[in-house]
Amino acid sequence: MEKKLTVDVCLSPYMYPVHHKDDAIVVVIDILRATTAMCTAFHHGVEKMIPVATVEEATQYKQQGFMVGAERNGIALEGFDFGNSPFSYMTDKIKGKTIVISTTNGTQAIEAAKNAHQVVIGAFTNISALCDYLVSENRSILLLCSGWKNRFNWEDSVFAGAVTQRLLAEGLFKTSDAATAMLFLYEQSQKNQIKFIRNSSHAERLAAMGLKKDIKYCFQLDKTTVIPVLEGKYLVKLSSYF
Repeated sequence: MEKKLTVDVCLSPYMYPVHHKDDAIVVVIDILRATTAMCTAFHHGVEKMIPVATVEEATQYKQQGFMVGAERNGIALEGFDFGNSPFSYMTDKIKGKTIVISTTNGTQAIEAAKNAHQVVIGAFTNISALCDYLVSENRSILLLCSGWKNRFNWEDSVFAGAVTQRLLAEGLFKTSDAATAMLFLYEQSQKNQIKFIRNSSHAERLAAMGLKKDIKYCFQLDKTTVIPVLEGKYLVKLSSYF
């Protein structure tokens, strides 16, 4: 009997070392809002993005003349060009550019997984293209949730469940306990998605900042077929599949 590939879920960057698998594709997830913003930036023509973990690194790049997005605790930092709102990347000024991004959670997850076989960026806005690609690669998958400051969060976990559901439908994968749990969470969320979204602590945090428009956008499906992939220190648009 042919051994099935595995879908696993890591619930925070802090836990990544115990989930690492040498030949697995890692999908970094930060729905509200970093990975959604990254997918949006590539959809709108950015050439490369450099994800960095610290504000100090972001500042150094800014001093070198790069356009830089920097956010902490949901707030765009003063002195930089962008935060992590996807709407801030819907602009012609990023076309053909290399820009730098540092966020509270998403870029920490990329940093944690940077030595994986491959790191790709996932969001609801590219979910169908992402899942098609993952199936085509015939490898085990690790869905890495950025969470909130190394803690579990709702929206990344629900997305992991959504991807798990789609991958299982292909009949090629088996799930870890974590992936099965996230699948059940996703299935429950579909019974009353608006209520589940409202119960997300980070959605509440962003709503209190007047960012309900961002929240709504981040839960829209298939706004793009772009899949950002990490190559060295750069995120680039995956070209081997699309």
